[in-house]
Amino acid sequence: MLHIDQLLFDLFNGSNSLFFDSLAVTLTTSTTWIPLYIALLYLVIKNNDTMAQILLTVACAVVCVLISSTIADGIVKPLVARPRPLNDPSFKDAVDVVAGMTSRQYSFFSGHASNTFCLAIFLSLLIRSKLATFFLVTWSLVNCWTRLYLGMHYPSDILVGLLWGGLVGTCMYWLYRYLYYRFSPHINYVSSQYTSTGYGHSDIDVLCAVFIFTLVYAALKAVQVFV
Repeated sequence: MLHIDQLLFDLFNGSNSLFFDSLAVTLTTSTTWIPLYIALLYLVIKNNDTMAQILLTVACAVVCVLISSTIADGIVKPLVARPRPLNDPSFKDAVDVVAGMTSRQYSFFSGHASNTFCLAIFLSLLIRSKLATFFLVTWSLVNCWTRLYLGMHYPSDILVGLLWGGLVGTCMYWLYRYLYYRFSPHINYVSSQYTSTGYGHSDIDVLCAVFIFTLVYAALKAVQVFV
């Protein structure tokens, strides 16, 4: 299994392209995605009627990430203690290290994968829009790609991270649903302007546009390495 993991890792790790090197570094940086987080917050505020609904949604999203990261970074990584590919003494010579990237943390399993995917699943179940789901899942997978490209994780780290994130996101949604309907009415929206849970398609378009513009920003920043 380790041999297969390393073979798959080689398919994603690094390249001879300065463009993709810069692109991966930019996209793996948390601050790059601040506009997306703001757009998500805007979407929640705009499409919930009361402060209680807004606070419940935001709190569930935050707790979702806290559970995901606590289990990954605080419990599983120290217990398994698997070195990252770029730190593994038996394998690091085969790793393409990009822009001097390094990390002393352990590899199994990926916090980036679990954190982004738990949010993607929770919000997808909440919003109930195929377009939003596509862009949210794509956002998570882009983050997964950067971790493989930069030599931070093996594919199995990513896969387990996605599975754990999906489980946490789904469970948190059902908790949210249980709490939400304790003080809000059951409404099923039937409209071309809204999803079945009441999220406006025009507001979802804003979220998708922010995601696309973030990718464009990262690409333009990567092009600057040739200037």
